[in-house]
Amino acid sequence: MNRTLLIGLDGATFSVLQPLMDSGVMPFLRSFIAEGVAGTLRTIVPALTPPAWTSLMTGRTPGHHGVFDFFRLESADSRNIRFFSSKDVRTPTVWSLANESGKRATVLNFPSMFPAPQLDGHVVPGWVPWRQMRLACWPPDLFDRLKANPNFNARELAMDMKLEEKATEGCSDLEEFGPWIDFHIRREENWYSVFEGLNRDDPSELTALIFDGVDKLQHLCWRFIRPEDAEPVTGEAEREIREQCLTYYRHVDSIIERMCAAVGPETTVLIASDHGFGPTTEVFNVNTWLERNGYLAWSDKAKSWNTEGAVLGVGQVSKHTWLLDWDKTRAFAATPTSNGVYLADRSLDADARAALLAELKKGLLAAEDADGERVVKEVWTREEAFDGPAGDLAPDLTLVMRDGGLISILPSDEIVTKRDVVSGAHRPEGVFAARGPGIRRGVQLDEMSILDIAPLMLYSIGAPVPANLEGAAPTDAIYEPTFLEQHPVIRSGAAQETDRSSAGGPDMDEEDEAAILEQMRSLGYIE
Repeated sequence: MNRTLLIGLDGATFSVLQPLMDSGVMPFLRSFIAEGVAGTLRTIVPALTPPAWTSLMTGRTPGHHGVFDFFRLESADSRNIRFFSSKDVRTPTVWSLANESGKRATVLNFPSMFPAPQLDGHVVPGWVPWRQMRLACWPPDLFDRLKANPNFNARELAMDMKLEEKATEGCSDLEEFGPWIDFHIRREENWYSVFEGLNRDDPSELTALIFDGVDKLQHLCWRFIRPEDAEPVTGEAEREIREQCLTYYRHVDSIIERMCAAVGPETTVLIASDHGFGPTTEVFNVNTWLERNGYLAWSDKAKSWNTEGAVLGVGQVSKHTWLLDWDKTRAFAATPTSNGVYLADRSLDADARAALLAELKKGLLAAEDADGERVVKEVWTREEAFDGPAGDLAPDLTLVMRDGGLISILPSDEIVTKRDVVSGAHRPEGVFAARGPGIRRGVQLDEMSILDIAPLMLYSIGAPVPANLEGAAPTDAIYEPTFLEQHPVIRSGAAQETDRSSAGGPDMDEEDEAAILEQMRSLGYIE
């Protein structure tokens, strides 16, 4: 049977991987690329984990698949938000399309997969709190089957905030980084153990696993991973942290090698990231800018935010629900992760809305720091960034910051605040590499789109490629021309949009939400 393995490296970027390959830290990845093809993989807007991985697994942009952020508005006219879930994905996934063509799928550690869809195969979703783990898996007996593996550690596999907090504690002191990095090395090995057991005992034609420690390390440890973007690594403690980061990448390289050996040379192996990474040194307090320019007004409750000590939950992330004076607010940022600005009045006519958006866009592009330097690189309207039937749930404006960082939605004394240390932030340029039957050898590809991965996966397992996927089916840039002639792309009609709003499975309660939000805060997603 045609088999394909997708290895997802969350946040991987060649600016990190290439030096590691050149210096011998990741020798297998270097040989993998030499024996196949590789190139930059451009992600969608925004360059954020949930919408990007959802685009990779659907071949559709957020305006079609409906996932824009870690959070979503309850409706286009609502000011209330909640966590995204698999119920928000409006388009078929590559996993369900594989099933339709008689192929099984095993999907491990992907966001937008909780509650788990009832696939023919296996699902262990990512971004799942520990106490939901048993119910989160599909089929229903999968969790008990995984527990039979002596190497399986469910608490470290899922989000157990007691372990995460013990490992992170904010990583404000140098000695706290070591245990946190070691924790993620163990966690990646744990995910490999899940893959290894399922691949051995119950393999699928299409298997995909995301290793998300790459993203987490790069958020908190960028200055150690790429000291050339920050201050030089000095002192024994800092050198030890850098060496532990390199040890993490050595483990990832070893895991990739073991996975390739486990599936054998007749399996197509794809490596992809959801976005890239780079340094960030500042935070744009967008709601403060909106306030200073007359678009937003804070309520009296906003003044006590920093001293209330409220439990972090969705109600607090969507702080606009109680921090803003709605009688005086015309525009606001609802969440820190989307870099999005919403208009408060959703009933504006088309001309009034267009005029206000143009005014905001011009002003935001001119926003300056204390030195008079502009801080916003690009501003996209909803129509520009999120064309499609789900676009009405997207922000009215989406910002791209000059250093790739995220906005803050809290009140502040300054429009732009400097970070204490250089951190990592998302960039649009991720990575792609492939090796396997018919794939060319030693070829550097032109830039691809993340939307190309879904049709590539379908082609590689011999499944039809629907006409309405937005990415491109494989070309002879990836495959040898003779292979494509012998194995032409099978095309099918447009895949129908899906309504999963009534899908079964557990939803998160306030405790689950608080656990995930605390992790997001520790990684710098929430300022």
